[in-house]
Amino acid sequence: MSFSEHKLIIVTPVFEDVEASSCLFKELASQLKESVFVVAVDDGSVKQPLPIDSLNNAGLEGVILKLRRNVGHQRAIAIGLGYVSEHLKPGQRVVVMDSDGEDMPSTIPELLNQLDDEQVDVVVAQRKSRIETFHFKAFYVVYKAFFGLMTGRSISFGNFMALKAHTVTRLVAMQELSIHVAGAVLASKLRMRGCRLDRGARYAGQSKMNFVGLALHGFKGLMVFAEDVLVRVGIACALIACSAVIGVLAAIVLKLIGFTTPGWFSVALGILVLMFMQTGALALMTLMLTGVVRGSTVAITTDYRDFVERVIETRMGPSIV
Repeated sequence: MSFSEHKLIIVTPVFEDVEASSCLFKELASQLKESVFVVAVDDGSVKQPLPIDSLNNAGLEGVILKLRRNVGHQRAIAIGLGYVSEHLKPGQRVVVMDSDGEDMPSTIPELLNQLDDEQVDVVVAQRKSRIETFHFKAFYVVYKAFFGLMTGRSISFGNFMALKAHTVTRLVAMQELSIHVAGAVLASKLRMRGCRLDRGARYAGQSKMNFVGLALHGFKGLMVFAEDVLVRVGIACALIACSAVIGVLAAIVLKLIGFTTPGWFSVALGILVLMFMQTGALALMTLMLTGVVRGSTVAITTDYRDFVERVIETRMGPSIV
């Protein structure tokens, strides 16, 4: 069967994780049988490059995109979707998922069932339960609150999602997709529906995402909405500057009516004037940066072929892109 003859396309990034990804492929074959075509993106693995036998042994049709270098989890997904968009036919569905087992193949039918609604373009997995440490859960709660404060939007999902064909075409045209997949979905204005699913345990090995990587991933989500963040920071700075001016006036009034202790007025006035100058300057800078961001909103997308060394197909030899 060719790519176009499969109803469902799975896009999954793999980095130095042959054992876990092989388990995923076998699970996909068991759960979805012949209806699935896998696009596995080998994100520049050196120690454990993903072999095509991982798909062949599972009895799956698919391809492995061998990248020239490690580009990161989010860009690897964007590259996989870029490849898929060139071959996708109307009526086909695409599922993006991680390859470590935390996104369970048994829950894919739940995502696809909700995608049948004509008023829905993308269905995202929202977790009912997580097998995570207390520190991770605490960080995630704080991050969601901070994200909402800075962008005015709520984010409660990750990479596990089901997409219609026209949704993929829209997303791959967005430069934000390679920065943060979930953020790009929010920014795309697509009709989205959440589906509450349990999170599974890793098939094997340890997660390669440390706290620094997790924090960086979170801040990349804010980068997608840089303009909104800058405007909110500018407004906050302007409010603080106005409060400093009011404080200066209040200090002067208290000095004139004799309600101040010796030295208090000069200290208070100095602090308030310094606050005004700093926050006022920061407010002007954020407004200028907002103009720069607004002026550069034209999407500059990079062809996925620039990152792909070769495409290896199941039961076929490698081909150069």
